[in-house]
Amino acid sequence: MKTSIKKLGLCIMSVGFILQATSLDASAASAKENHSNSSIYEKKIVNIAHRGASGYAPEHTIPAYQLGEQMKGDYIEIDLQMTKDGKLIAMHDEKVDRTTNGTGLVKDLTLAEIKKLDAGSWFNEKYPQFAKTKYKGLVVPTLEEVFKKFGRQANYYIETKSPEVYPGMEKELLKVLKDYKMVDSKGRTKNVLIQSFSKESLLKVHDMNPKLPLVQLFSYKNQATISDKELESIKEYAIGVGPNFTKIDGQYVKMVRNHGLQFHPYTVNERADMKKALEWGATGLFTNYPDVFNEVIKEYKKEKHNQIMSK
Repeated sequence: MKTSIKKLGLCIMSVGFILQATSLDASAASAKENHSNSSIYEKKIVNIAHRGASGYAPEHTIPAYQLGEQMKGDYIEIDLQMTKDGKLIAMHDEKVDRTTNGTGLVKDLTLAEIKKLDAGSWFNEKYPQFAKTKYKGLVVPTLEEVFKKFGRQANYYIETKSPEVYPGMEKELLKVLKDYKMVDSKGRTKNVLIQSFSKESLLKVHDMNPKLPLVQLFSYKNQATISDKELESIKEYAIGVGPNFTKIDGQYVKMVRNHGLQFHPYTVNERADMKKALEWGATGLFTNYPDVFNEVIKEYKKEKHNQIMSK
């Protein structure tokens, strides 16, 4: 009798998973109609290497991006700033001061001037446990150089950073995507996702190419809240939401997911927080330690499997 009840329970749970998968497929298919067939629609949980594997190497440098790939991160995250002469570079801050040996605003410096800066030595000094001789003298890469290095076989999670400071940033981004064949003749992409805190910037991108998958970022100072109306508005131009992890809870995640949106919080570096994000229903997350997150994903899936089998 116990065996029969157990088998019945497993059958019921299997049916539940099938229905859930069907629902997710329908949601993904609906989103694809409006955007693209980006790999973001895979059923897997996505592991986004935050500024590359920036826990182990200087952020937004080629070695950090390479390490992110080696640690099986699904996406290379690239923050964009724009030089005085209109070139898109990979850098988080508007100023070069924190991550190079230079000073000043990116917008006031030419690409040639930025290329003279050392973008790696600061990391060796700040994180001696991960210091490497090869990091000394690293240069700031352009978006084009990243594309040349990693090609179309890699996935890119690109942020328009401080777009209000850089008129024309979105147009230049789409030009570079086209030049490097990151979009096809119909404007679709399989390996690029664009994010921004600026709704205006995302709408500019959406107006120029409605097929590109976009993610609306949020930075909450207090406990995060979001309404059904806001989420429906976001769905008109984006496929996902990305808030700061420290201010969200399970109810927030549930609301986002109930609207069929992807959910990618940032920046999650502790194992316990990674597991919590998965339990809440996150479909991926940003981390400085993509190797650690992959371990957590495996542990989480194994735990869930064991729970099902023990019932």
